[in-house]
Amino acid sequence: MDYMTLSAEMRTGSGKKFAKQLRAEGKLPAVMYNSKGVATMLSVNEAEFTKVWKQATPTTLIKLTVGNDTMLAFIKDTEYDIITDKNLHVDFHVIDEDKPLVAEIKLQLGGSPVGVREGGTLQKGTPSIKIRCLPKDLPIRIVADVSALKIGDFLHVKELNLGDGVKVISDGEAVVASVRAPKK
Repeated sequence: MDYMTLSAEMRTGSGKKFAKQLRAEGKLPAVMYNSKGVATMLSVNEAEFTKVWKQATPTTLIKLTVGNDTMLAFIKDTEYDIITDKNLHVDFHVIDEDKPLVAEIKLQLGGSPVGVREGGTLQKGTPSIKIRCLPKDLPIRIVADVSALKIGDFLHVKELNLGDGVKVISDGEAVVASVRAPKK
C-alpha cells in the first residue's frame, strides 16, 4: 500500500501568539495523539499539509515522520478558516500497525446496471459499512460494481469483494443497491 507522507517537527511553544508566529512562518501547529491518547505538540509545513489534506479521505493513512521516527497516522481533525481558505491547526491520530482497527467507509457505486438500460431505476441502499482489518489492509474507498444488476436484482453487503484481510462488521444482508422495475 502506498502512503502519503508528511514531515513534522516537535514544538515546545503553545498559545495563540505562538500559533500566529508559526503560521506567519508557513507552518501549522499540530498535535499528535498516540494509541494511548498521549499528546505531542508538533508543527507541519502548511503547503505540504494542504496538498495531503486535499487528497486524503477519512480512512487515508499518512506516514508521519517526526525526527528519526516514522509512524502511520490518520488526520483526526482540522481547524479550517473559510475566510482565508487555510487550515489553522491539525490533529493526528497515530495507530498501532499490529492491531486491527474498526472503520466506517462510505460506499460508492460503479458501473452502469443492465436493468437501468432496460428501463429500471437504480436504488441506492446503505451508504456505508463498518469493517475490521489491520491498517495495511484498510481500503481508501469501496466501489461496489453494480453493472451486472438486472431489474429486480439486489447487491448485498456480503457480496462485496473486499479482500482477505478485511472483515465486514455491518449486516451482510443489508442492501447496497438494487434495480427497481419501471412504473407502469
